[in-house]
Amino acid sequence: MVSTGSTTASTDEVVRDDRRLSAWRGMLRQYDYWWTVYKRTWKGSIVTSFASPLFYVLAMGVLLGGFVHVPPSRLEGAPSYLAFIVPGLIAAQAMQTAVFETTYPVMGAIKWHKSFYAQLASPLEVRDLANAMLMFTLFRVGSTCGVYFVVMAPFGVFASWWGPVLAWFATMLTGMAFATWTFAFSAHVNSQDSFGLIFRLGLIPLFLFSGSFFPISNLGPVLEWVAKLTPLWHGVNLTRMLCLDTVEWSTAAVNTAVLVAVLIPGWWLAVRTLTRRLET
Repeated sequence: MVSTGSTTASTDEVVRDDRRLSAWRGMLRQYDYWWTVYKRTWKGSIVTSFASPLFYVLAMGVLLGGFVHVPPSRLEGAPSYLAFIVPGLIAAQAMQTAVFETTYPVMGAIKWHKSFYAQLASPLEVRDLANAMLMFTLFRVGSTCGVYFVVMAPFGVFASWWGPVLAWFATMLTGMAFATWTFAFSAHVNSQDSFGLIFRLGLIPLFLFSGSFFPISNLGPVLEWVAKLTPLWHGVNLTRMLCLDTVEWSTAAVNTAVLVAVLIPGWWLAVRTLTRRLET
């Protein structure tokens, strides 16, 4: 009897092992779920993801920018306020899109409609759920920022053709640096009320004081260094240098390294936190 039970247990383990998917295949299978959901609901994101940010750029850069008359030296080399503000707002939009996609959707999949638990009944593993959702967030950030770059190109705010292309990748890196940590936070908290901390104490101060609207040198020496410690400033600075063709490659390397250094542990923490949440 002991031998039979041991054989049965061993057979069950083999079956489970056979059902396991590689990390890449598992992510693709779960990504298809988010893509299907988006195809059914994408019209609801047009205003928040594309129309509102575009109108914001036009209002701040074109209308308000018409009253800003300062030399390029005071705008980090930008020939106009519009050219200065566009890269900053695109990088900030990358942050906002990433945060929005990894707050309520994560909470919903865990707590409200509990789709994560249903998906774990398949051969998918927790890492597949996290990786697929982060990859879908990357798509959302890339598509939103890509529309920004395309629409703003006719306004003559880009100094080269290759700058916006590299800047597009920079905005995606910026967005994912925030997405991974926000995902981990959302997988940890028990109530959506906690998201107010992110929006009020995180997004809004970063949006206002990380160089999107004005050079951080205007903040004074102390607050300037504080701003330089934030991931958004590195994303804004990298995006702006590429768009204006004023790249200091040593500074660009530091900006990129900081964003990567934020993203990698954030991704590890996101997978680990979601694993703890779903397996308890």
